[in-house]
Amino acid sequence: MPVAAGFMPARFGFDRPSLWFFAPDSIIILVLTRMIGAEINMAVLKNYIGGEWVDGAETIRSINPSDTNEVVADCAVASAKQVADAVGAARQALKQWSQTTTQVRSDLLHKIGTELLERKDGLGECIAREEGKTRAEGIGEIIRAAQVFRFFAGEVVRFGGEKLPSVRPNIDIEVSRSPVGVIGIITPWNFPVAIPAWKIGPALAFGNTVVFKPSELTPMMGWHLAEIISRAGGPPGILNLVMGTGPTTGQAVVDNVDAVTFTGSVATGRQIAQRAIQRMIRLQCEMGGKNPLVVLDDADLDTAVACAVDGAFFQTGQRCTASSRLIVTEKIHDRFVDAVVERLRKLVIDNSLKPTTNVGPAVDQRQLDKDMRYLDVGLREGATVKLEGGLLKRDTPGHYISPTLFVDTTNQMQINREEIFGPIAATIRVKDYDEALAIANDTEYGLSAGICTTSRKYARHFQANAQSGLVMVNLPTAGLDYHVPFGGTKASSYGPREQGRYAEEFYTVVKTSYLSV
Repeated sequence: MPVAAGFMPARFGFDRPSLWFFAPDSIIILVLTRMIGAEINMAVLKNYIGGEWVDGAETIRSINPSDTNEVVADCAVASAKQVADAVGAARQALKQWSQTTTQVRSDLLHKIGTELLERKDGLGECIAREEGKTRAEGIGEIIRAAQVFRFFAGEVVRFGGEKLPSVRPNIDIEVSRSPVGVIGIITPWNFPVAIPAWKIGPALAFGNTVVFKPSELTPMMGWHLAEIISRAGGPPGILNLVMGTGPTTGQAVVDNVDAVTFTGSVATGRQIAQRAIQRMIRLQCEMGGKNPLVVLDDADLDTAVACAVDGAFFQTGQRCTASSRLIVTEKIHDRFVDAVVERLRKLVIDNSLKPTTNVGPAVDQRQLDKDMRYLDVGLREGATVKLEGGLLKRDTPGHYISPTLFVDTTNQMQINREEIFGPIAATIRVKDYDEALAIANDTEYGLSAGICTTSRKYARHFQANAQSGLVMVNLPTAGLDYHVPFGGTKASSYGPREQGRYAEEFYTVVKTSYLSV
């Protein structure tokens, strides 16, 4: 039965329009709102294993960070045995899926992308409720996920190998690519649909099967994506959803699959790497960043301010590509700081569903507490607060925090060495471009680096010498296209690149055949 999506009218007793979804076979009716004076008892969202929706022994609860009185969803936790069952189902499905034609896989991916686009408004609101980004950002994320699936729908039919002459007579050489096998996909909460899309899309496109574990903070969005894929076609088991925590569900995924792709913190990435290397399985990790934005004296001030505010503070600073180190040359420094503060004072921090909101809340209490700890760390280290952030109260109880801008900092301070993942940035004053470049590269991370300048000379030099996987010139450090590779250097990334045609490097195995016929 197809999913029906719409708005529940007020005459049914709801205090505001409510998005609802009806899952196949009456599995779940999920209503994302509250009745007047009473909480709705929501059915538990189930795991999806081998083509069946499966209960768990425990549940995890997802709370709206903009209104902590609102339960967004209760989700079943997959046990280690259920993860093993999911891997078994994926192995069984691999036999058939890996042999399908590229057109069959293309059609499936295109169908997924089409439904995402058709439901972008409703699903975007779901993201806003569960993760806390604004509704507009949530809709944008759904659109990006759809674009990713459609890209790989086209890429898979262009997928091929090479035929080369041998250096020896009467021998042909063919270089082909085969699926890796069962891919374990472990994703974070900050892009709960887009990041799974750019992992699941190529995995299925190149003939692999998937065991997918979304973040325990945003399991509902992982469930929605899995539910869409479950109706797109293909044999049961090509996509399996296992919800739960990292130490139990996530570890079981790593211990059973043929390859792991992970996005999250450096600490967790290193733990996964150790387990994966012990098993000698393929590994791809995208992790943290402490991304610099260099602003030179010749920069266009409006452009530099826009890049800094967008890159550092939007989405509550909860992006691995956020520009938390603002490295600014002397002559423009004070004007730049004043202009950034003026822009920040105009931002509306509020409930993610309000149309006037620019920045929503932190994702949960733990992240909010972490943000507040780093405010204290900066002050203890001797940084000056140019714009002091702090806890905010709004109409609904939530994890609201205002932006903080530190000045008079050095690159050796803890606030400039460690990833905060919140709306906190610091300026570092430097004398010239050479010092700016040296400080930009003085970090254990290497994900994204930006520069604001009108000098082609400095822009090109920075492009060539910034020790990062991404370079942005007169653009925010955050913001990506889906058809080109994504990844970093140093502690930010491990393994082959994600996205674009480069994705085939992780999701396929190269085979070289010598033919004498």
